[in-house]
Amino acid sequence: ERQLVQSGGGLVQAGGSLRLSCAASGFTRDDYAIGWFRQAPGKEREWISCMNNDDGRTYYADSVKGRFTISSDNAKNTVYLQMNSLKPEDTAVYYCAVGRGGYSEYNYARWGQGTQVTVSS
Repeated sequence: ERQLVQSGGGLVQAGGSLRLSCAASGFTRDDYAIGWFRQAPGKEREWISCMNNDDGRTYYADSVKGRFTISSDNAKNTVYLQMNSLKPEDTAVYYCAVGRGGYSEYNYARWGQGTQVTVSS
């Protein structure tokens, strides 16, 4: 019953934007930190962003800083990842997760199903 359901991925031209959604059900998302990760073909899963549950502070990897933004709509129990100025190297499967927060994927106990983001040249 406790689930994270992702949506909003797709194909976009370089320089374009997408907004990924991560909707929680069966629990209150804001009780946990949220993390965003991505995994490109042939690469390790990469931490890209997280948001603290206690103070709402956000953190971003250098690769996405200034282009990606986390926001939270607690009334909808949903977190968003706004992705602007997308580059072909952003192409990956994107995952949201909830847990203790921080950089390590092992700090996150529950994961969304992932959504494909493809950025064309």
